[in-house]
Amino acid sequence: MVEDQNFNKQDFTENRLPINDYEYCTFTSCNFSNAFLNSVRFLECEFIDCNISSANILGSSFQDVTFQDCKMLGLHLESCDAFGFSVQFNNSNLNHSSFYQMDLKNTEFLGVHLGNVDFSEADLSGVIFNDCDLKHAVFSRSILELTDFRTAINYSLNPENNRMKGAKFSLEGVSGLLNHHKIIIE
Repeated sequence: MVEDQNFNKQDFTENRLPINDYEYCTFTSCNFSNAFLNSVRFLECEFIDCNISSANILGSSFQDVTFQDCKMLGLHLESCDAFGFSVQFNNSNLNHSSFYQMDLKNTEFLGVHLGNVDFSEADLSGVIFNDCDLKHAVFSRSILELTDFRTAINYSLNPENNRMKGAKFSLEGVSGLLNHHKIIIE
């Protein structure tokens, strides 16, 4: 077990982060792009200004983990260990990633780019999309009950294909609920 360590400006693309449990660790400006993080367990860790794009996270565990200012393109988060999965994303880029069938209840996405992200069949109950760009994000058979879209932009979802009781939208964003009807709103 590795506890309370700071990893600064390390490149894990050539030499992988050893499989271990990392608790209360901080990773700052580290490169994990295309790296192998499979079967690594992170508990109450922070990733700040890291590149985690296209990393292999099969079986990885993220429990109470925060990602701040990270580049996380093309991640298949549904391949992570679902047990205790709890994350927060701040000012990060998750474009082209997938949360297919994941339990994301009460997750906070703050200032996050979520273009082309797959949220199909995910439980997004109580999720906050604060100042997020959801251009071409996919919501299909998703649970969006009490989900907050009020400050999100560019979303398009079909209310008939998702559970949306109590979801919150701004008046300006309501057109994102009608796009599937192919009507013109001016």
